[in-house]
Amino acid sequence: MKSRGGWTPAQWSARTRVTVAATLVVALLLTIGVTVFYFALRRTVQGQLHDRGLIVADGLVEYVRANDPRGALPIRDPDFSLLEVMTPRGELLAASDALRGRSLAGLPPPTEPGDHRSYITELPGVPADVYVIVERVRTPDGPRIVYVGAPIAVYSMSQGFFIGALVVVVVLGTALASSIVAAAVRRALRPVRVMSTELAQITGGDHGRVTVPAQQDEVSELAQSVNLTLYRLEEVLARQRAFVADVSHELRSPIAGLRAQMEVALQAPEDEDWPAVARAALADADRLHGIVSDLLILAKLGSGVKTEKRPLDLGSLAREVADRRPRRVPVEIDAQEDVIVRVAPEQIARVLTNLLDNAERHARSWVRVTVAADGAEAMLEVLDDGAGIAREDWGRVFHRFLRLEEGRRRDRGGTGLGLPISRDICDAHGGTLVIAPSDVGARLVMRLPLDRPSGATPA
Repeated sequence: MKSRGGWTPAQWSARTRVTVAATLVVALLLTIGVTVFYFALRRTVQGQLHDRGLIVADGLVEYVRANDPRGALPIRDPDFSLLEVMTPRGELLAASDALRGRSLAGLPPPTEPGDHRSYITELPGVPADVYVIVERVRTPDGPRIVYVGAPIAVYSMSQGFFIGALVVVVVLGTALASSIVAAAVRRALRPVRVMSTELAQITGGDHGRVTVPAQQDEVSELAQSVNLTLYRLEEVLARQRAFVADVSHELRSPIAGLRAQMEVALQAPEDEDWPAVARAALADADRLHGIVSDLLILAKLGSGVKTEKRPLDLGSLAREVADRRPRRVPVEIDAQEDVIVRVAPEQIARVLTNLLDNAERHARSWVRVTVAADGAEAMLEVLDDGAGIAREDWGRVFHRFLRLEEGRRRDRGGTGLGLPISRDICDAHGGTLVIAPSDVGARLVMRLPLDRPSGATPA
């Protein structure tokens, strides 16, 4: 749904979405990285102060045990200049000159002698934070509390600068990553923009192609797929144009003949044999009906309309089709039992009718139909004892509206669509229809996948 702002991420270009996503990821990673670095560095500094402070505290503890000092305390480490010794009741016994007028007594001491605690605190008059170690000591004169502190001026004074520097690193790193990603995406998508422009310039009559990038990547694969699709579309368009031209020619002939007959008959209606005129007109109408019916079948096959398929015994169907009407020559059926295929019965029956009609048209004295299983396929063969088909015409007979000279002589009312329709039906069923070599007549062989139960394998 479009937002009121009018510019949602869904409306961004691919380049913008990738750049924004990469920038956010880089910014997050840099922020996490500098944060971890900052706390690791801070922990390291504090660890070093803690180690040095323990050394100073141990030295002061030994001094207190031996001397039980009063007044000023000597400074052994110039960095740990804040030294103080007190009783558990808060009575100040001794302190260094750096703590004159100030006290660290507000920090809670450990409860057991020998234990120590560390703090980072503020001390009036000291411009930086103070790192303090507090230890409880048992002496011959009673328990004492020892405080050892060091101003961490360098750390405190540079902390703001250091944090600011890390923020600058994050900002600059994010900006640099964003610009690099944007440039990389722009360069990667440049071939896509070129293809888009080239596709927009291609019209129905063009034989256009898009530019394939030199680099072998997903974009080049896309360009190759687009070119392959354009090639296939050109083939489809060329077939459609040829088909329309053939259809126009085939329909024009019977319509023109029918019109001419009517015009001649009407010029002298009293001298015409009207039953003969009607029979001629009916013949042309039958041819038109055949052409239109075949065209409807081709259109249905070409549109990819799904048809209901069911298991069918191919031998039984061959016998049924052969017995539907009397034939000019006898048809012999040699069918193996249980050759089951999953087909649309009316379409395969149309194939068998076309093959039988074609064989009967050219046969001299017989037509033979053989049905058998051949591996994972069902094979149906139609053989006649006619003149056969010349080898150079094997491919041409499957062209639409093409009729050989002998076919025109034997049947002037044919459409030239029987074998093309039969091959298209076989292709739609995952099968084939070819012309095979034969010692006599024409031999057409149809192959269809056998319908086997789930899990069954050929013997």
